[in-house]
Amino acid sequence: MKNETSVLLLSMVITVAMVLGGLWWLQKSQIITLPFTELDEPRAKVTPKTTNIKPQIIIAEHLSAGDRTLISTEVTPAKKAAVKAFASGNYAKAASLLEASLKANKNDPEALIYLNNARIGTSKSYTIAISIPIGVEVNAAKEMLRGVAQAQQEINATGGIKNIPLKVLIANDDNDTKVAKKIAKAFVDNPDVLGVIGHFSSEVTLAAAEVYQENQLVVISPTSTSVTISRLGNYVFRTIPSDRFFGSTLSRYMLNQLNLRKAAVFFNSQSNYSQSLADAFTTALFADGGEVVAEFDFAKPNFNAGVDVKQAIDKGAEVLILAPNSATLNQALLVVQVNDGRLPMLAGDSLYKPKTLQIGAKDARRMVLAVPWHILGAPNSPFPQAATKLWGSDVNWRTALTYDATQALIAALKQQPSRSGVQNALSGSGFQPQGVSSKIRFLPSGDRNQAVQLVKIEPGNRSSFGYDFVPIPSK
Repeated sequence: MKNETSVLLLSMVITVAMVLGGLWWLQKSQIITLPFTELDEPRAKVTPKTTNIKPQIIIAEHLSAGDRTLISTEVTPAKKAAVKAFASGNYAKAASLLEASLKANKNDPEALIYLNNARIGTSKSYTIAISIPIGVEVNAAKEMLRGVAQAQQEINATGGIKNIPLKVLIANDDNDTKVAKKIAKAFVDNPDVLGVIGHFSSEVTLAAAEVYQENQLVVISPTSTSVTISRLGNYVFRTIPSDRFFGSTLSRYMLNQLNLRKAAVFFNSQSNYSQSLADAFTTALFADGGEVVAEFDFAKPNFNAGVDVKQAIDKGAEVLILAPNSATLNQALLVVQVNDGRLPMLAGDSLYKPKTLQIGAKDARRMVLAVPWHILGAPNSPFPQAATKLWGSDVNWRTALTYDATQALIAALKQQPSRSGVQNALSGSGFQPQGVSSKIRFLPSGDRNQAVQLVKIEPGNRSSFGYDFVPIPSK
């Protein structure tokens, strides 16, 4: 009996050790199985690199006005045939095939842009370009592209810009600084391009903006929030507010609505956006009388969500601030799960994704996010209804702010269709075309002068995940 008991105890010890070891390895390596971010858009497969030698970047393969597909997940047989017809100069055939493709898949912004470009053919047009992260953030890329496509569709359907249609050139920069710089140079060298929309992340925008500023070509970013962008020059604009707006909005909510004063901040020191938002929040909180009691870096090799959340609580944190970038979204979701609803959570717009609702679920309930726009935040705006009709589904803030960036360029082109004319128009004190939910106004820094929207995660049915982002009424 004694031997049997010893064997049983030894077996239990081994089993517990294996379980604990497996959990430690999972946390240490940050491996978590996450589904794709949209119901109809599976995540792009990443092929492991087997060599340190990078292939030469052929920029022509990253650009298209209709002669090649850049989004590989949206290729119907008709679209495949259409780009061949477009490349051969048979624009009428390309347009007919793209119309057929959109009947099969109406939620394809690339096809709609190519259709409008094909209808223009070789006729005179004004060209703008958009650079998006198709290779690594295909969902975000399509969200941005929908904003441009909708604005192009609307202006061309009403006769164009003083009877001249708008053409759109698409680029895939892979959210890579080196690629983005080469694409920026290609835009600069193309005299037809009168303005650029992009890029996605703050790091990439910061890198490419040097090229635009030096060569005096306007760029408008709908998604890059880093405070540093405000100092890049008079040819750099954005339709999304600076992190200063996001940081101060989150700070005021924490102090005035939650009535809490001590926060722990989770961020990625390797991301300009993440660092910028963390710094903006910390500065605002200290100025408002609060305190950051701990900071935790997603980029550290020993980052451990369980250990760090416990340490934050031990140091007296009353609120968790989550400021990941896209690359560290999974680590942020681990923090959400480990917190298990113990402390209130506030976050930046990088967590405004279906994955947060799907993976965070009940653990993310009541998390408050600062975002630039929400589809339910401006119920009287005609944009949401038009977007839903065009795409067959709701759109998010990336689409809305890219639409605003396109509208800004259209309004500028109406005043003076040249590179310098666009810059002069955007910088003018009286420039204020109508945007999605308000007038588009730029500060002297090029920043958007617009308030930030707060949303809260609550049970709901709009997302199909059982939880939704719900606007918090401003007070």
